[in-house]
Amino acid sequence: MQVGLEALVPDGVAQHVAESRAFYAARGERRGPASLAELREIRAQAPAPRSPAVPVEQVVRGTRHRVGLRVHLPTHAEVRGVHLEIHGGGFYLGPTAGAEEGDRALAESLGIAVVGVEHRLAPEDPWPAAPDDCEAAALWVLDHAQERFGTTDLTIGGTSAGATLAVTTLLRLRDAGRADAVAGAVLQFGTYDLSGRTPAGRLIAGEWFLEAYAGHLTDRTLPDVSPAFGDLRGLPPALLVVGADDVLLEDDLAMAARLSAAGNEVDVRVYPASPHGFTGHPTAMARAALDGRDSWLAGRLAARRPRGSAAAQRPAVG
Repeated sequence: MQVGLEALVPDGVAQHVAESRAFYAARGERRGPASLAELREIRAQAPAPRSPAVPVEQVVRGTRHRVGLRVHLPTHAEVRGVHLEIHGGGFYLGPTAGAEEGDRALAESLGIAVVGVEHRLAPEDPWPAAPDDCEAAALWVLDHAQERFGTTDLTIGGTSAGATLAVTTLLRLRDAGRADAVAGAVLQFGTYDLSGRTPAGRLIAGEWFLEAYAGHLTDRTLPDVSPAFGDLRGLPPALLVVGADDVLLEDDLAMAARLSAAGNEVDVRVYPASPHGFTGHPTAMARAALDGRDSWLAGRLAARRPRGSAAAQRPAVG
């Protein structure tokens, strides 16, 4: 057997390497907060979304807490499917202006409804608040997609911490017997071992977000916290996207191997000269990765439609 990252690099992206290297050299290295004080400063300085994030639905949990959902619809197209998107931000930041713009762009690109989750944030609300909220949002979509959007074709996705939460949501849906309703999952540079017990997990063992989100736990290998330790059987097809320069590269490759070993369909794409969060940056490499994501999602949604339907006959985007 021969293995190598070269086999996981999508065709045609090598032409963007020089531009990516120049962009990140000028941008400099970025890191997350190392304390609650730094987090508060980052939150205070965060730019407001260019248009307000409107929670157009409220999902009622068993308590008084309500989960806000941001729904983006295509402007001039029939809704062809529904995508549940879980934003990144280390479990401690809400959706940024870039996340809002990305959700709107995805809705327009594929002609789908994109539902963003306003889950609770650490350290004020640590685990299991965020997974509880994401599960509630997923169940709402499953229960109301047909009446609200005219379709039951559903996919899920997330970036960084959002990818982690997307997997924990799928595990909860699987355990409830409802994961079969999800056509596919796009997981962008997630972190899947928050315990520091694996070689990949030890690379980020000193990050403050781990303490903020799961510092109260004595065992962080719980699959609902670190899905790399879970039973991953019976999950929908997954596309894993990660940069070759991401500290989470090894974690993502290990997760892909575990998903595949559990019998799931897995597509792994590694983008050269790209660090953590690269699909949110204004580079040609990011655009290529997002175009690939859109084509993959379009294929998954089309595979769910009955042959001969009007939606199934439309060409795939990408």
